[in-house]
Amino acid sequence: MHPYLVKIGPFKLPAYGVFVALAFITALTLAVKKAEKEGIDKEAVVDLSFWILVSGIIGARLYFVLENISLFYERPYEVLFLWKGGLALFGGIAGGAVGGYLYCRKKNLDLRKTADLVGWVLPLAQAIGRIGCLCAGCCYGKPCRLPWAVTFTNPYSLARIGVPLHPTQVYHMLADLAVFGILTYVYRRKSFDGQIFSLYLILYSVGRFVVEFFRGDYRLYIGVFSLPQWFCIATFIFGILLYRRLKNS
Repeated sequence: MHPYLVKIGPFKLPAYGVFVALAFITALTLAVKKAEKEGIDKEAVVDLSFWILVSGIIGARLYFVLENISLFYERPYEVLFLWKGGLALFGGIAGGAVGGYLYCRKKNLDLRKTADLVGWVLPLAQAIGRIGCLCAGCCYGKPCRLPWAVTFTNPYSLARIGVPLHPTQVYHMLADLAVFGILTYVYRRKSFDGQIFSLYLILYSVGRFVVEFFRGDYRLYIGVFSLPQWFCIATFIFGILLYRRLKNS
């Protein structure tokens, strides 16, 4: 894989950053087009996207650093090196949700309709971002001998070098695309506002929970499950309760 897409002298263009940017642009483009049909101000969606992006990155990085604090003891300044990877999705979801909620309250946007819009494009953005993970070698899998195993050889890769691994980045991407497909189908037939967002929480947590079993990078375990899996369980339960409450309100 190629952690850097372009290297010219001291200049390096990180693949991770490129795909995160591409994910943001793609999601924003779709959200703006959909906003008009949903009766949501397009300019507000653009402003909201930046609030979510900034707060999401802060939350994602904070979660990753806290979960992998030992990696930053000797070089704490690398906390700022986002281009090397190291953004935890659950932290990003939490941070983005807080930023998005505050903006919607500030601008008096319909919280449920706006949440549906964000929940719809989010899994597609995550799928595109996982391509960056694959290039950088982060979020790598456990060793395996399967025909589709991936072996990282680039010395700049964050993954284990020279060992066939589960392509967990691809597993994540396929799960996210499946969620996006389901939500796209349901969106055209949704029966109440907030349905798409709550379904996103439910479906994403299921896919992430399963893929976690194949992850080979450092995981903090609490009992039989990793910390992200416990977050998956909590998110799944919250999504179910939210779905039922919004449906019956």
